[in-house]
Amino acid sequence: MSVKNIIKAVKSYLTVSVVILSLTGLSGCSKNSANSGKENNMNISAQDAKKIMDTQSDYIILDVRTKEEYDEGHIKDAVLIPDFELSGRASTELPDKDQLILVYCRSGRRSKNSAEELKALGYTNIREFGGIIDWPYETVK
Repeated sequence: MSVKNIIKAVKSYLTVSVVILSLTGLSGCSKNSANSGKENNMNISAQDAKKIMDTQSDYIILDVRTKEEYDEGHIKDAVLIPDFELSGRASTELPDKDQLILVYCRSGRRSKNSAEELKALGYTNIREFGGIIDWPYETVK
């Protein structure tokens, strides 16, 4: 292969690489702008949830575990709506779609799915903080 052909191949490679990187960068920007605002803050730590509970007043703590799990111990003032009942009960028990809703479960899987479900139902102010197994604060029975 001649030096001229090698230079031509390198230029082609560089052109394709620049195009790919540009498209990747653009899709990354559009993804970020699509998820701007409250959605970026949907997942918070237990510490951040506790700070909200200690400093704010207009929020709902939503426990999406089963009744049996809830009865074993839950966060004070938590409203119980098991994840498998959420779509049927949310509109009546969570009527304000803009109210801050703090969601938790046992380990974080159901709360994450429930937060996504609430978002799909039109709720706009959701914070998911994982599972009660990681909750270092007081619970009640």
